Amino acid sequence: MGSMAGSSFSAGGAAARTTETGVSLFRLYTLRVSYLILSLGLGIEIWPAVIHHTSRVAAAHGIQLGLLAGIGATAVLGLRYPVQMLPLLLFELIWKAIYLIAFGLPLWSAHEVDAATAEDIQACLMAVIFVPLIPWRYVFVHYVLRRGDRWK
Repeated sequence: MGSMAGSSFSAGGAAARTTETGVSLFRLYTLRVSYLILSLGLGIEIWPAVIHHTSRVAAAHGIQLGLLAGIGATAVLGLRYPVQMLPLLLFELIWKAIYLIAFGLPLWSAHEVDAATAEDIQACLMAVIFVPLIPWRYVFVHYVLRRGDRWK
């Protein structure tokens, strides 16, 4: 078979099985851990506010809660399809990096961080745990070097 499933390669003297995607079995499990953390974290923090909210919360934060609840619900798919759902983890890292750089850092530099903003910054900084779990070589090869799909 032309598939790489079940094949192995030497990584630091230890054999690691790779899948048909070229991502090691260890990396697949670390990705699954990432999706589990994301779905459980958002499930615990966001879904109660989605289910039990006031009109004031709906008007002030409904769109934010809806987006975050959607990300958490979609992250469950990553447990089954860890490689296919990589764009979700990348989105999570990118939007938090944008928030921290464009909003959090200027507020912090100006000494204008209030308690709510400090809480948001802390929550966004938690995304750092995903950085070592993502198979960056795969991301680079498949999303940067690989040709895009045809336009016509």
